[in-house]
Amino acid sequence: MRYRWLGNMLLTVAAVVCLSGCGYTETAADALTEQDCMEEEQEPGSNVAQDKEGISDRVDADDGFDIDTAETNGQAATNKNIQAPTEAKMQAEAEIQTEAVSQTESEDLDSDEDAEGMAEELPPLSLSSEDWGLGFGEAGTQPVGNATVSALKAYDAYYMGNAGEKVIYLTFDCGYENGNTEPILDALEKHNAPATFFVVGHFLESAPELVARMAADGHAVGNHTYHHPDMTAVLKPDDFRKELEDVERLFQEMTGMELARYYRPPAGKCVEANLKMARELDYNTIFWSLAYVDWDEDNQPSHQEALEKLTGRIHPGAVVLLHNTSRTNGEILDELLTRWEEMGYEYRPLSELVG
Repeated sequence: MRYRWLGNMLLTVAAVVCLSGCGYTETAADALTEQDCMEEEQEPGSNVAQDKEGISDRVDADDGFDIDTAETNGQAATNKNIQAPTEAKMQAEAEIQTEAVSQTESEDLDSDEDAEGMAEELPPLSLSSEDWGLGFGEAGTQPVGNATVSALKAYDAYYMGNAGEKVIYLTFDCGYENGNTEPILDALEKHNAPATFFVVGHFLESAPELVARMAADGHAVGNHTYHHPDMTAVLKPDDFRKELEDVERLFQEMTGMELARYYRPPAGKCVEANLKMARELDYNTIFWSLAYVDWDEDNQPSHQEALEKLTGRIHPGAVVLLHNTSRTNGEILDELLTRWEEMGYEYRPLSELVG
């Protein structure tokens, strides 16, 4: 009996010690087996970390993390558990950022292409004739051209300035030299009046000293084409470009300067395609709002006829076309400029017209 009582006591003590070591509580529903304890310790180290870091199942599978290794290696496994998901997250975020940047750059390129395409779209231009012409009203009022000022401006083309300013833009077409250009330059110098001379290839080659003086006096030298053809028949871009570039090249070789980006169609003959090609070559096309029949060397107007015509039709913002070959122009220009000044007009360069 003594030994049986002693044995029962020892069994009781052993049971208490065992249950205390397993974290046992007296509530039967909370009783945990040894396997339950192991699983509860492992879950915070895996599932919680996954939820906290927000890493996908693919990333967890690739990081090489192992629960058994975590139990045996302690802190080393814990560090790996933290670092691997963090690196994976950084890689995932980098990929997302790269995609976002690529998408933004693509959108920017698309926007630039759209803007460029829109910039090249021009409204249809209605020219009443291939030959530039004007309709005049009362004295001192602006004439009406083959196209409106606003319609031409879309093509970088101009024929008249502001109706509210008594300004004159002087231009001269130079096909060849016959002794009248020098007195024209003298009159311009006397009145300190800027002008633009539109030259062809022959004039450049035959009168280099006059071209040099034009540039030295501060005048602009513009492009009147090399051969002076009917440009309505020059519809191939390469042919159109050559007519202008040959003048540019020759002027640059002669003066060391760049030709002004002003283009005047020979005889004022022009179609919409010409305006587009000139614009693509960075030229401003310049027509005129006042001219008279001064080009016929064998049938020159009298001084009185010329002065009456040019003072009677002058108007605010006038782009005046005169020919350098006119003897009458060379003889009356000083007096003409004086009369215009007395009427309250001043002279400005084309650069102020085209802006």
